[in-house]
Formats: sequence, C-alpha cells, structure tokens
Amino acid sequence: MNTKLFLLIGTSLSLIPTLTFAQCVATQDCATLGYTETSCNGGKGVKCPFGNWWACLPTKESICKEEGFTLACNETGQIGSGDSCGGLYKKCTCTSPYIWNNGACTCDSIYQYTCSGTGYSGGSGTACGGKYAACNCSSGYEWKDGSCQQKITDGVHGDLYYCGGVVVAVKSPGMSFFVAMKDLGQMNFRNAYSSCQNYSFCSNLKGILPSKDQLLTMYNNKSSLNSLLSANGGANLTEDWYWSSTGRNASNPYCFVYMSSGSVGCAGYSTYLYYTRPILTSW
Repeated sequence: MNTKLFLLIGTSLSLIPTLTFAQCVATQDCATLGYTETSCNGGKGVKCPFGNWWACLPTKESICKEEGFTLACNETGQIGSGDSCGGLYKKCTCTSPYIWNNGACTCDSIYQYTCSGTGYSGGSGTACGGKYAACNCSSGYEWKDGSCQQKITDGVHGDLYYCGGVVVAVKSPGMSFFVAMKDLGQMNFRNAYSSCQNYSFCSNLKGILPSKDQLLTMYNNKSSLNSLLSANGGANLTEDWYWSSTGRNASNPYCFVYMSSGSVGCAGYSTYLYYTRPILTSW
C-alpha cells in the first residue's frame, strides 16, 4: 500500500467535525397545538388527541360581532335599525311612544298615570310602560290637576260658590253673602253701581254693589276672606277705599269704606275713583 496515500486519507478524515443526530418527537401539549377551549358551546370544533381541550370553529354570532353587529335590540320598546346579521344589529331604535335615552328605550316623563281606582274608566291615548299621559274618568268625575276628581255641581259648597267647576265667590263662616273673586277696578259711583248690577256670577245670578254695612262685614272678616280668595285663585281685598250702595243722608248720599282700617266716609259727590267689588246675596 502506498504509505503517502494512507497518511493523506487519515488526515482528511480527522478534519470532518463530529455530527450529532437529533430525534424528531411529536409534542403532546394541547395549548401549544392550539387546543385552548374546554368546550365549543354547541359549535363545531376539533378535540385535542392528547387531552380534553378543543379548537373551536368560529360561530356565525362571533363573525357577526367582529363585523360590528353586536345589538340584539330585544329590550322593551326596541327594534333593530338597518341590516341584521344573525339576528344582531349595529343600531337600535325605539317604537312609539318610547324614546331613546342613555342607551335604552324609555318612556317620556308625561307617562305617569296608571289610570286605576275610584273614578277612573281607563287610560287616555297610548300607554307607555303600562302608564298614560292622561286618564279617562267615570261618569260624575272629571280629569283635573292630574287625577279624576268628582265633578262639583254649580252652587254653594260650604264657604265656596262654584260655577262650571270653578270657584266664583267666597264667604267667611257666618256671612250671609258671597264676595266676588276680584275687584272690578277703580271707578266713579255711577260706573261702580252699574258694573256690579251687570256682574254675572253664574248663569243668571247677578251681583250687586255692597252696602256700607256689608263692606264693614267684609272688613271684619278680611283675614278669612283673603285666605279663601288666595287659596282659590282670587285676589285679596285692596287696602283702599271701596264704594258702597248706601249713603248717610240727603247731603251725603254716597258712602265708602276704607278696607285698611274699617273707616267710613260719606260725601255729596260721586266722582271719586274708588275700588269696587260685587257681592252675591241670593242664589
């Protein structure tokens, strides 16, 4: 054998690096392989062969939600707006009479009456959340100030005189006449007398100009009268002179009462401009 060739081959083999051979082994970690769900909630999926884990396929609902269809619009008063995807919408609107408020369909504040109880016959108009903006009332009742109230017939009810459901005159307990709800203004005696004669309390019930003694009765009951007047939409007696229908004598046929102090004055002239308030003495 050629000694030089043998040495050359030996030297060449000594220059080749040492090789390590790795063995390929399949992993059994489900999470690493993408099986991360414990179940697919009724949807389709693939079970991990090495454990009780699943890789789920996307559902129609999840696809829709990824595209922005996230609202079911099935709350009270809601309805879907625009296209739907899998029963979901991008926007909800409200059915009448609901209104959109803070992300929900709610009733306007006018819908506040249940319309049930004595004197009620049901709701008026459309209901919202079981409540109405107004109610219908049974016979003998009327809708007033947010409730069905018993109708008040024309005439005397205690110290109040009603006409058309409205107080038109008041009196203090013990008084024999009713006082109109407001003054007719300042005027001379002639106009005061005729204005009171033509004043209509109700239907054919006419007023009169109070006498001096009747004005003094009004003064003596002023506090009670003013309370009744204020409570029923009237105007208090003015702290000033009022015309009366009576005089003192031929020289002083015109008398008047100062409602601030109860003083009585009489004169031969009727041109003074004094306050006038009619009264009702018969009904």
